[in-house]
Amino acid sequence: MGAVTPTTPAERTDRAPKQDRSRATRQRLLEAAVACLAELGWARSTVSVVAERAGVSRGAAQHHFPTREDLFTAAVEYVAEQRSHALRELSATSRAEVVAALVDLYTGPLFRAALHLWVAASHEEALHARVAELEGRVGRETHRIAVRLLDADESRPGVRETVQGLLDMARGLGLANVLTDDTGRRERVVRQWGLLLDEALS
Repeated sequence: MGAVTPTTPAERTDRAPKQDRSRATRQRLLEAAVACLAELGWARSTVSVVAERAGVSRGAAQHHFPTREDLFTAAVEYVAEQRSHALRELSATSRAEVVAALVDLYTGPLFRAALHLWVAASHEEALHARVAELEGRVGRETHRIAVRLLDADESRPGVRETVQGLLDMARGLGLANVLTDDTGRRERVVRQWGLLLDEALS
C-alpha cells in the first residue's frame, strides 16, 4: 500500500473557499425553491426556474440536487429547520404571544410553499412518502416546542389535545390566508385563543 500524500497548506486553503461557495450555492437554491413554490406552485416550479432565480446554472443545481423531488423536499425541510430554530429562540412573556408566534409560523411563505408540496405529494408517488415523513417530523418538533413555550403539563388530562388543537387551529388560519388577506379576523381569533389557552393550561 502506497503512502498517503499529505495536502499542502495551499491546497487546504484552496479547498475551504470551494466548500464555502458550494454551501452558499446550496443555500441559494433552497431559498429560491421555497420562494418559487410559494409564488408559482408545484407545476411551474421547475429546476430551471429555481436555478435561474438562484443565479446558478441548471447543471450546478442538479449537482446539489439530482432530482426535482430532492430539491423541493430539501428546501421545505431547510426552512422548516430555520423555523424551528426561531421558535426555540423565542422568549415570549405570555401564552398570548406564544399563540401569535405559532400562528405566524403557519401564515408565512413557508406554509404556502409546503401547501403546494402537500398537494403535489397527494398524487406524485415519488414525493408522497418523503413529504409525509418530513411533515410528521416537523409536526412532532413543533408540538414539542409549543409544549415548552406554553409551559404545558401534558400529564394532565386533555392538555396534549389542547396544544394539538392550537396547532390545528393555526394551520387552519394559514389555509384561510392563502386566498385572501385574513389579518383582521386572524388577530381577533389569536387574542381569544390566547385567553382560552391561559385558562385551560393554568
